[in-house]
Amino acid sequence: MPEQPISGHPPVSASALLVHRAFLFFLLSRSLSRFSSQIAAVAIGWQIYDLTGSAFDLGMVGLVQFLPTALLVFVAGHAADRFERKRVVQLCQLVEAATALYLAVITYLGAVGEVQIFFATFVLGIAGAFESPTTAALLPAIAPQGSLQRATAVSSGAAQVATITGPALGGFAYAVAPHLAYAVMVLFWIVGMILTGFIRPRPQAIAKEGTETDNIFAGVRFIRSNPAILGTISLDLFAVLFGGVTALLPIYARDILQAGPVGLGVLRAAPAVGALLMTMVLARHAISRHVGLRMFQAVIVFGLATIVFALSSWMWLSVLSLAVLGAADTISVVIRFSLVQLATPDEMRGRVGAVNFLFINASNQLGQFESGVAAALLGAMPAAVLGGVATVAVALLWMKLFPSLRKVESLE
Repeated sequence: MPEQPISGHPPVSASALLVHRAFLFFLLSRSLSRFSSQIAAVAIGWQIYDLTGSAFDLGMVGLVQFLPTALLVFVAGHAADRFERKRVVQLCQLVEAATALYLAVITYLGAVGEVQIFFATFVLGIAGAFESPTTAALLPAIAPQGSLQRATAVSSGAAQVATITGPALGGFAYAVAPHLAYAVMVLFWIVGMILTGFIRPRPQAIAKEGTETDNIFAGVRFIRSNPAILGTISLDLFAVLFGGVTALLPIYARDILQAGPVGLGVLRAAPAVGALLMTMVLARHAISRHVGLRMFQAVIVFGLATIVFALSSWMWLSVLSLAVLGAADTISVVIRFSLVQLATPDEMRGRVGAVNFLFINASNQLGQFESGVAAALLGAMPAAVLGGVATVAVALLWMKLFPSLRKVESLE
């Protein structure tokens, strides 16, 4: 990874981005997909628990949705590099809309059961396994030259809005009528699919058939041969694996902070609020120097904020530390995404993005598992402190193991 800028194009302002036709359609389409996914998480989770009353079945929903990502990672990445990316995204949104329609109909007819919900969840997982890396690979071909970092920040901000408000919208719709939540998902995915069709990306580079770069595993080989990208992706994996405290929030809300279910809602929203505020800052003021070092610093702040949260017995300090944690994570995410996309040839972005997506999903899922096991063995507070300390240690170790990543000066 060179210490010089990867791109020498002048920066583009956030306001200019929002009037850029292709990016605006991309942003709206991605936001609607994210809203639908958040609504699905609430509606499917509530419905499966209402039907079975089983915490195990509730946990299985996440596993069933994650399995396609693990099984199809290489196929999904190859599809994103072999076919027109916006068409792949549209096909995924169509499949998702059809699946939501299926859930809406059987719920309305009273014919819904556990098996049908798991089947639909698995199909949604398949579509998501293809849609996420393809969408990530599409953004660099849409954002104006020199604006990928700001485009990533704006896109992340829109995703945070969906993360904050999507569950509330899903819960309200489900309370009115369970099938209404699924009907809203159908509408959002159909509109998103139409908007995706209006996107006009720059020409897509496609590897020639039979060449080394056309191989389905070329993305893995590229990551292994590029220390900076390997360091970036693995840093995210281990930082989230050790530093995630989301699974412990119910314990903190009830037993440590005595905040009740309302407090739990506030705690869950705090990281997203912090992330949203930081994306607003990054959209206006891109990080222009020492980006590699800034990424490591952000991960260290993430770990330190985790430690503060772990030791806090005051609600205001816990909320503040979670907001700082979310803001630091956003800095890291924006830099990581921009760095990986800019350093990856266009004809391989889908396969590299698919591996990155797998790592992100695995770190989130395994991170919750790790936090739960550690809390069961050590207690919630020691487990959270240990996770924060481990995150800081990983960041410091990775700075030594991947010096080229630390020395990256600028992105664009």
